[in-house]
Amino acid sequence: YPFCTIDPNVGIVEVPDSRLQKLTELVKPKKTVPTAFEFTDIAGIVKGASKGEGLGNKFLSHIREVDAIAHVVRCFDNDHITHVSGNVDPISDIETINLELILADLETVDKRLERVKKQAKQKDREAQLEYEALEKIKQAFEEDKPARNVELKEKEHQVVRGLHLLTMKPVLYVANVSEDELYQEEANDYVHRVRQYAEKENAEVIVVCAKIEEEIAELDDEERQAFLEEIGIPEAG
Repeated sequence: YPFCTIDPNVGIVEVPDSRLQKLTELVKPKKTVPTAFEFTDIAGIVKGASKGEGLGNKFLSHIREVDAIAHVVRCFDNDHITHVSGNVDPISDIETINLELILADLETVDKRLERVKKQAKQKDREAQLEYEALEKIKQAFEEDKPARNVELKEKEHQVVRGLHLLTMKPVLYVANVSEDELYQEEANDYVHRVRQYAEKENAEVIVVCAKIEEEIAELDDEERQAFLEEIGIPEAG
């Protein structure tokens, strides 16, 4: 639903791993700590976010703090659920977000280039290295490509890392489908188009049904297992 989330929701999820349980039984440590991920649920940004539209600056600052982006895109039709642009088009949604992130990064890069340019002219080697890396990234932005798609040497990566560019973060596209289409993703044209787009970025795509995930989250362990078996999804382990 558009404009319903202002502050991000944060959830910590432990990664289930049956191997860890077996190791615990063998070693018998005082404490077992499974791997955990912290997810920050950030509202979708709208066109003009990089200029502050729709609380864009605030949302962009939230994105800047994460290590990777899981971009959830709608891949189902439902007349009862509003879409901010009035029609379902996951590629348009992806391009809107990516463009706003690129524009925000372009502003960061331009400001940094102004500072580094003078030092680079004075034959400062590190400044020259950074200047060249920033020019490569800026050229990619002008071609609507994210910074993560730019081929940089290790030293170049190191000098631009401190800028915390939004488009340098790895992205996972999450295609949200309806319950009926969870097992028929091949027939879902929306999902097919998202996969094609992701291939160009060397990004991964996973298909989920958020409605089913919500139902699973509300069940206890025994009920969850029974529900997963009923719908044909194996328990993660």
